[in-house]
Formats: sequence, C-alpha cells, structure tokens
Amino acid sequence: MRVEIWSDIACPWCYIGKTRFEKGLAAFAHKDQVEVVYRSFELDPRAARGVTAPVVEMLAKKYGRTLDEARGMEEHVAANARAEGLEYRTEGRDHGSTFDIHRLLHLAAARGRQEQLLDLAYRANFAEQRSVFDPEVLLALAVEAGLDEAEARAVLADEGAYAEQVREDEREAAELGANSVPFFVLDRRFGISGGQPAEVFTQALEQAWAGRELTAAAPAGEACEPDGACAVPQG
Repeated sequence: MRVEIWSDIACPWCYIGKTRFEKGLAAFAHKDQVEVVYRSFELDPRAARGVTAPVVEMLAKKYGRTLDEARGMEEHVAANARAEGLEYRTEGRDHGSTFDIHRLLHLAAARGRQEQLLDLAYRANFAEQRSVFDPEVLLALAVEAGLDEAEARAVLADEGAYAEQVREDEREAAELGANSVPFFVLDRRFGISGGQPAEVFTQALEQAWAGRELTAAAPAGEACEPDGACAVPQG
C-alpha cells in the first residue's frame, strides 16, 4: 500500500499530523508493507522568496484578528502539538515562501533522505530558533539530513532545479481535490484531510487494506485551511 502525504513546512497541522499518522501507522498490522511518500503543497505559492513576516502578525492580518487573538490561535495549536510530545514555539517564528524548501525536499527524495530533511525542517521551524526561510539554515539542515553540501547549494542557487516536480505535486493535489493540508491519499483511492487522531489513521489503513470504502463518520481533522474528508476521484 502507498500513502502519499501532501504537506507544507509552514503548516503546523502538517507537523502534528505527521506524528499522528506515524502513531496510527505503528498500530497497523501491515505497517511494514506501507510505503509513505511526501508531496509538495505551498499554502502561499504567491509568497515572494526572501521576504518573511512574524507568524503572529501574519495570522492576525490573514484572519482579521487582533494580535492577542492570533497568539491564542498559536497557543491552541501548541497545546495540540505538545499533547503529541512535540515541541512548539508560539513566539519568534517567521513565515515566508516554502518553494525552496520543497525543491530541496525533492532533491532529498532523489537521494533517499526526504523524511530526514522533512523532520529536521519541521523541528527547526516549530521547535527551534532557526528560520527555514534563511538559505544558509536550509543548507545546514540539508547537510544534517545527509545531503551533499555542494549539490544542495547548487539546487538552492538554481530556481529551476526541481521546480517542475514541485508544481506537478501541486497540480496533482488540485486534481485530487486537496485544498487544505495535510492531505493523505491511500493507494490513489481515498483521501483524508487534516491532522486526524492516530486511531482514525489506523482505521483508514485497515479499511483501505481490506478494499473497503472509507467511512465518513470521522469529522475532518484540523488543517491549515479546513476541509472535509473526501473520496479521491479515479484517474
């Protein structure tokens, strides 16, 4: 079975959802026969490269909230992250274009180091005082993940490197009906939206393995742009 996960480093529910999915997968009897593939999805594809803004200010502007209300939104997410054993900073984080991160993740996938880089980028963005929107930080994370420094630097310097792979992932997401992340696709048959509880993922894996249609009983999980669970259109 193949599970494809569309996500963005800027999305805290993707950070949380990855851990919840992994817990759900660990409880699945056939976990050793599941291939997990990560796909690109930019929450803000129009964001200018090299331009960043504080997360709290971005949230307040985007949702028409006060700064205090935006901080409350961050605290809500942080509580969910900490409940999963994840560290989460509610102050001092920034927000910007994730296009270069996705391009580098495609390089990492080609070198068999995708999940290592993804985990490091999530931790840097949400738990540490390191900005993943700084090219030098991103390069350091790539090296830490096991990528060749010269190759990673060359990819970051060439805006066209792996750009088409990122755009193809995003086109596929649109074709599959994914308008929020995280978005999980099981064997290109069914999709689940949002950072669902671990037991929901286990149930979905069991149902997909048995060839049954996923039930619609579970509410949509929390996502960066809320959306419901859905059946994936057949190609």
